[in-house]
Amino acid sequence: MPLLNSGIGNYIFSGGRKYSYFAGNNYLGLANHPEVKAAAIESIKKYGVNFSASRRTTGTADIHLELERQLSVFKKTQDAIVYASGYQGNGILFEILKKRYSAVFIDQSAHPSIGKSIPREVRDVYYYNHLDAAHLEWLLDKHKEKAPLIITDGIFALTGEIAPLDEIYYLAEKHSALLIVDDAHSTGILGKTGMGTPEYYSLQGKENIYQTETMSKALGSYGGFIAGTAETIESIREGSTTYQASTALPPPVVAASIASLKIIRENPELRVQLLAKALEIRKSLGSLGFRTSEDNTPVIPIMVSSVTIAKALSLFLEENGIIVPYIHYPVRTETFIVRIAVSVTHSIDQTEELLCTLKNWKEKYGKD
Repeated sequence: MPLLNSGIGNYIFSGGRKYSYFAGNNYLGLANHPEVKAAAIESIKKYGVNFSASRRTTGTADIHLELERQLSVFKKTQDAIVYASGYQGNGILFEILKKRYSAVFIDQSAHPSIGKSIPREVRDVYYYNHLDAAHLEWLLDKHKEKAPLIITDGIFALTGEIAPLDEIYYLAEKHSALLIVDDAHSTGILGKTGMGTPEYYSLQGKENIYQTETMSKALGSYGGFIAGTAETIESIREGSTTYQASTALPPPVVAASIASLKIIRENPELRVQLLAKALEIRKSLGSLGFRTSEDNTPVIPIMVSSVTIAKALSLFLEENGIIVPYIHYPVRTETFIVRIAVSVTHSIDQTEELLCTLKNWKEKYGKD
């Protein structure tokens, strides 16, 4: 993988060479957006680079409260809370909900932050087959004596598949289960206004659905957040040791997130254009004979049969000036994946070059 010598955008520089960049998670092109960078620079002039304290002591600034207010407006909730990393969000919810569940039911291909966040004292953890609501129902029926918590990714990070949340929510209601959706890759992308997977399935605001979200992907900044009822957010402030003991988000990160939210709200066409580009690439991959997933998201996997082929394809693309990484990631999958990440900033020439290079690979090697 390349060592970055530049910021990320539709192109990067590495080792003195310019590459077309189809990697990472900068879906809406905000990580290097001029308005976002300007907001971060101005915040450094006013606040410096760090508040050097936890939010529970002296680390809360007016911009933290403004970001949380803006996130709650974006999510149409009563309140929101931000914390150091999106990776922490699932652990925070497991912690504050711990008196309300005794067993966890988890998609077998869930993000590693989910499995790693389950409290040690929770002994009953059941993995259901990937995207398989019928298997989940079977497990829930088998363990009726348990108080269930179901957790899934919204968009799965490697495959771009969307969880069948409508079916899962039905089961959650039927079995009086809590439901957590890790919406890291869905926030800003899915739903009529970009609120994520619950909105995509018309479930936004339903009782007992909790979302963990991040500002490091579509929002182009950094840090995690949870938006919800005033009661939920206050319970995190008062009961989460992870939140209480973490240093507050730095000023440039907070300011960048505020600027990104403004751009997303004022430019809904970004999301529409992104998904249109992703759909075109996905269709073209199919016509070239590559295996990929079906859901229209900006994460487009090329699925191959061996790690050798995956590495060779990624290297072939890199040699031809295109970065599309082979993903060796701690997630249970049955295939090997070269992961295309689409950004709204990608030009027609870039996507044509990507597809032409993939066609050349297919003609030369004819694999998978």
